[in-house]
Amino acid sequence: ELGRLISLEMGKILSEGLGEVQEAIDICDLACGLSRSIGGLVLPSERPNHFMMEVWNPIGVVGISTAFNFPCAVFAWNAAGALVCGNLIVWKGSPTTSLITIATTNIIQEVLKKNNVNPAVLTTLQGGTDIGVAITKDKRVGLVSFTGSSKVGKIVQQEVNNRFGKTIL
Repeated sequence: ELGRLISLEMGKILSEGLGEVQEAIDICDLACGLSRSIGGLVLPSERPNHFMMEVWNPIGVVGISTAFNFPCAVFAWNAAGALVCGNLIVWKGSPTTSLITIATTNIIQEVLKKNNVNPAVLTTLQGGTDIGVAITKDKRVGLVSFTGSSKVGKIVQQEVNNRFGKTIL
């Protein structure tokens, strides 16, 4: 059970490990419900016989880097919405919670398979700072979500700003 693994590897008390898994399940339920409202708006235009239409397009690849203290829930907060919107995920979990990262990935990939979705839409990378830097610098990654220290967060923000040539908050 994932909640027990969180308790064992991360060091949370069992009830908090179980609660984190429940949080991940709840956010997946929320994202699935929200998926029904992604259709976009159709607005009238001032031009006769014309209208304006809002169309949502996937970003492509979303990079997610998560911290050790919430190794499952924070990933779900980011991944559930990204997947529902049609994006691919590249996830780098904390190197200190690598078993949780692998177990979470395996569970999600099983759910994807059971729903006829290619499990390769979620790719997990193990490693340290070098992997995080590679994800952040890779121009194929359209969005980077980082959870961790302020110090590293500022570095990630600077790398993303450099890549896009402008300040992204």
